[in-house]
Amino acid sequence: MKILEFSIGMGPKLLRRVSEKTGIAYSLRAFPIGGFVSMEGEDDESADENSFRRKPVWQRIIVTAAGAAMNLLVGVLVMGILMASEPVLPSTVIGAFVPDENGVCYAESAGLKIGDEIVAVNGTRTHIANEVVYEIMRKGVDPLRITVIRDGQKLTVDNVIFPTFTEMGTRFGTVDFKVMPAEKNAGTVLKEAFFRSVSTVKMIWESLFDLISGRYGMEAVSGPVGVTKALGEAAEQGTFDLVYLAVVISMNLGVMNLLPLPALDGGRLVFQFAELIRRKPVRAEIEGYVHFAGLVVLMILMVVIAVKDVIGLF
Repeated sequence: MKILEFSIGMGPKLLRRVSEKTGIAYSLRAFPIGGFVSMEGEDDESADENSFRRKPVWQRIIVTAAGAAMNLLVGVLVMGILMASEPVLPSTVIGAFVPDENGVCYAESAGLKIGDEIVAVNGTRTHIANEVVYEIMRKGVDPLRITVIRDGQKLTVDNVIFPTFTEMGTRFGTVDFKVMPAEKNAGTVLKEAFFRSVSTVKMIWESLFDLISGRYGMEAVSGPVGVTKALGEAAEQGTFDLVYLAVVISMNLGVMNLLPLPALDGGRLVFQFAELIRRKPVRAEIEGYVHFAGLVVLMILMVVIAVKDVIGLF
């Protein structure tokens, strides 16, 4: 496919260089929110045989999905490196209880015991400690059903109540126990990296649902300014936290870009799958208008969130 431009960032151009050999423009743009590859015939008709719209639809689907797929793949690979660098990996086996200031431990009072291996929370399978913590954090505002392996037998402990805390107006559950370390080897590192990646993608999807349903307010949404602030705070905590946050952001970009909304790759995929089913493409002008309208809405949303983030700095 004929490439017109590679760009880092979005919005107005800051720097631009055109290759004399290929004619491809390389740009740096004002808003550091990803980037794009502009292809001949992507948004309009073109007579060039190497233009985007003249390629078979299955090739266009691969190209359109490739950016988001790389965001996810890079996140998984870096997650694996992070887990391999960890001196100790956590298991899902309860190792100790942590009483509150009144000496009460809710999980122990409900019937959980040291040595229990937690395998499910409210029926959701848990493979690693990160999944256990996430499920309790999201659902622990209500009594939970905890499935464990105890003395080789699977059993369920009902009505387990966990302590809660409130952040930005939203209540979350929190664990009041510690887990034992897991044996670290190639298998456990791969398991931890895989399920942490799956859990991260799940968290992104469910956070989006919670935002739409009203559980989270707009104060929980951040743009480039808020992300930069969060990266700075993570850097102060250490390299691991900084890289882990970068992994989450990369996966977040991948998931969000696949949403079936105009101007996003997911929106383009909707048109391409429609063409695959109908065996007839939607007119380029119509698709272009839809994506342009979506881009305008996204830019307005970005400005609103940026203003909110700037106000939050003071």
